[in-house]
Amino acid sequence: MNTANLQLEGLLLAIASLLDVMRAKGLLTDEEVEQALKRAEAGADAEARRAAGLSAAQIEAIVFPIRFLRQAAGRQEEASWSFSQITTTIGQTKPDH
Repeated sequence: MNTANLQLEGLLLAIASLLDVMRAKGLLTDEEVEQALKRAEAGADAEARRAAGLSAAQIEAIVFPIRFLRQAAGRQEEASWSFSQITTTIGQTKPDH
């Protein structure tokens, strides 16, 4: 596996954990986290689609980290999902364009 992919995996898991802490401390509500990530995904997707020469796979690569965080933030608090479980769910629920 590419080292950059492993670094991205670690970074996403760290950010997901930070989101959990922010929610637990009442700094952000579940709805605020979801809305922020939803806006980020929509913006990244729109920008990527405007860029010349990007393939569908490249666009999916751009929005993947945001989808990962949305999925991780939306899981049940008592559930401890692994990176592979979250990515599998993303693949199963990926929107068609």
